[in-house]
Amino acid sequence: MRPHSIVVLSVLTAIAVISAFGPSQSIASPVRTRSAGALTRMRSHSVRGIRGGDMLAGRRQRGVVSATEAAEATGTQSSELLDAMLRPEDKSGSGLRQRFAENLRRAQLEICNAIEDLDGGAKFREDAWDRDGGGGGRTRVLAKGNVFEKAGVALSVVYGQMPLKAIRVATEDPKIIERAEALAGETDSLPFFVASISSVMHPRNPFAPTMHFNYRFFDFENSGENGLWWFGGGTDITPSYLIEEDIKHFHGTYKKTCDKHDPEFYPKFKKWADRYFTIAHRGETRGLGGIFFDDMNDRDPEKIFAFSKDCLDSVVEAYTPIVAKHKDDPFTQQQKDWQQMRRGRYVEFNLVYDRGTTFGLRTGGRVESILMSLPETARWEYNHQVEPGSPEAEILDAFKNPREWV
Repeated sequence: MRPHSIVVLSVLTAIAVISAFGPSQSIASPVRTRSAGALTRMRSHSVRGIRGGDMLAGRRQRGVVSATEAAEATGTQSSELLDAMLRPEDKSGSGLRQRFAENLRRAQLEICNAIEDLDGGAKFREDAWDRDGGGGGRTRVLAKGNVFEKAGVALSVVYGQMPLKAIRVATEDPKIIERAEALAGETDSLPFFVASISSVMHPRNPFAPTMHFNYRFFDFENSGENGLWWFGGGTDITPSYLIEEDIKHFHGTYKKTCDKHDPEFYPKFKKWADRYFTIAHRGETRGLGGIFFDDMNDRDPEKIFAFSKDCLDSVVEAYTPIVAKHKDDPFTQQQKDWQQMRRGRYVEFNLVYDRGTTFGLRTGGRVESILMSLPETARWEYNHQVEPGSPEAEILDAFKNPREWV
């Protein structure tokens, strides 16, 4: 190890950065985590776990319930999720809140199942947490696997009162902010509902890229009348080395998905991803993009829900073949060091610019789930310069000058 060259960043170390984002707002309520040691305090609706009964209770207490087992009872588990997290009003009307949350849980289990199969060793462990102010979440993390150093998929369904300050962080659309301010009046807050899923996959091999996705639905009281609701999301890829056929496959998969719904989606959301995932202080992007959209409420919400669902269902097709192709590629220590430096850039973006991370930290969200996206290790070298003409220089040029891939 060269002196001054490496910084190992864990979740606990990263928590020290939180103070940079200011105090928590009143949107947050304390959360109670239910995992191995805490399961004795679980409420009855949560103790009955995967497969709909107490069959796996012992394994849940040891924290080793796998996504494979969970996927066998997706319907039952989704039902229990709704019983635990949703209020009667979230299941009424069009039922969009319920259906969106239910779809997130289904996708969480199916994606975790695919990643477990690809890893061939480690299993996802699930933390179930409740938010006293309403709702809760299910965070699933795979660590120290054969293929993945760390992979996580976090689901949350929360509700309560959202201060206008938090709404201004959650959206950049001036029309939405203006509408919220008018509805709030002198109360300075509004009743809200948010269902979201977020994931990051960090493979071990430097030639296997990191992947991230997030899909969410913000809804407010009487939104059918006042129009205060929106969808957001996207999926993006962060390689350490440029293998063009892989990036074309990833972007091609999402272009095909977008084109099913609107031919303008892919070019618009691809450019949005390139802008959004820019590390301004470095003058480069975090990765090689994908799609990103936010504040979307310009058409029938059912149509946007269908688009969001198809995007989520494209994750496995877009990503796992690339990792399967490169998981056993030989690599040098120098190539591993470069991967770690790119993960350092990943950390910089997430803690400084990412809207979901900063929103969660500013509003007192569950820190372990918010910072789940960070890699277990990352690296910074003082004034590191890539060698001209090297593979590292090739991909750095792509980070500094976003390209069209399909």
